[in-house]
Amino acid sequence: MDFFDERILEALKEGSPRTFPALLGQVGFSHNTLQHHLERLTAKRLVIKQKMRVNGFGRPRFTYQILRGSRKQVTNALEDPKSSWLRLLLGG
Repeated sequence: MDFFDERILEALKEGSPRTFPALLGQVGFSHNTLQHHLERLTAKRLVIKQKMRVNGFGRPRFTYQILRGSRKQVTNALEDPKSSWLRLLLGG
């Protein structure tokens, strides 16, 4: 975990789904940086990506949120990063 991951998880810790543009505005990273880190967090199963229902044509839209089972661990890790990140990453 690094600074970028922490900022993303901090933005998502409230639990409500966020769209990519909303997260982009909140964390202030470049588009590519946010995309890269969201992919990493999704691969680690800390964040889930869900397709939104959209009426009409165009690209699909997605929302991101912390996986429900991981929300408490993520919140604890953000409050006490030195002792909690390792447990979060190892699933302990």
